[in-house]
Amino acid sequence: PSVGVALGQNAIFIRFGRHGFSQLQWNNYISFCRICVITLAEAHPLLQSGKTIKSINYQISANCSRLQNKVSGKSKRGAQFLTELAPLCRISSTDGEEYTIYSCIRGRLIEVNENILSNPAILQEKPSTEGYIAVVLPKFEESKSITQGLLTQKEYEEVLLKRLNSSS
Repeated sequence: PSVGVALGQNAIFIRFGRHGFSQLQWNNYISFCRICVITLAEAHPLLQSGKTIKSINYQISANCSRLQNKVSGKSKRGAQFLTELAPLCRISSTDGEEYTIYSCIRGRLIEVNENILSNPAILQEKPSTEGYIAVVLPKFEESKSITQGLLTQKEYEEVLLKRLNSSS
């Protein structure tokens, strides 16, 4: 399941997976521009417990690389279309764990952050700014429903607390 949280102009979309919080993603949703900047959530295991990132891979399958995304023009021609379950990248840590980061939102892939490939540590050092993973442009007709379905900061904290309590 996934959950969204509104934080002023920001939103948090949570996707729980086999690693518990391994697939949490922080999305700064800027309603004026209708863009979603996908980054790791503060509660993501890679930002906790002193893990070290070994590699980041935008190659999703033999035929699909997010690095091959070429966008042009106002209508963003050539952008890969993503569903909320579409993987954006896979992040491997030095302890052998691999985390798949999902889009969590339907829309067009505008760009991926190639800077994190050569400097993976920036994903942990500056996760909500220079360490972003990708930029997604939601479908215009869905952008309003995205913002309406978000939680407040308090509701988000309650979801995390319930999740932690249920795993204890």
